[in-house]
Amino acid sequence: MYKLLCLLLGAIFSIFFRWRVIGAENIPATGGVIIAANHISLWDPPVLGTALPRRIHFMAKEELFTNPVLGWLISRLGAFPVKRGIADRTAIRTALSLLENGSVLGLFPEGTRSKTGVLGAPEPGLAMLAVKAGVPVVPAAIIGTNKVLRDGHLFPQFRVIFGEPLYLSRATAGKVSLEVLSGKVMGEIDRLLKNESGIVK
Repeated sequence: MYKLLCLLLGAIFSIFFRWRVIGAENIPATGGVIIAANHISLWDPPVLGTALPRRIHFMAKEELFTNPVLGWLISRLGAFPVKRGIADRTAIRTALSLLENGSVLGLFPEGTRSKTGVLGAPEPGLAMLAVKAGVPVVPAAIIGTNKVLRDGHLFPQFRVIFGEPLYLSRATAGKVSLEVLSGKVMGEIDRLLKNESGIVK
């Protein structure tokens, strides 16, 4: 189901949204990795997942799983619930287990969608998971998904830009707060968004 859906979405994004995926070679071919991206639209999870050469697992807000059909579907696609606003230990354990078993974990460090498109402050959980699991973080910039049916755009161009992996070591975490480490990742996402080769106007 996952591969079939990716093929279908890839065709839709190519035909209608003329999408481009830049930097996919920066995704490690094997091993646990966190993909950290900005969040501007409900389109972001399927766009990011389709852009990746590997299967991705997303943390999704617990409320989405209350709908039996939607909950079943996103669970089959690799999502798992997280309670927002608290330190959800069950979700943290699930995330760590996936990373330690060599899977890809998708996170939106801001914790919620940005209505303005401007990056918000990151949650410290991103750095905590990367440090505990000992995995790299690949920053990603998603562009254009917030323009669908807005400001005269019917089918805006989508772009996904992957940056180079960042390694947040345990030694570094002992000297620098997790907030600062998460901020470093957000800084890279911001840099990708502002990069001239990735800007879509």
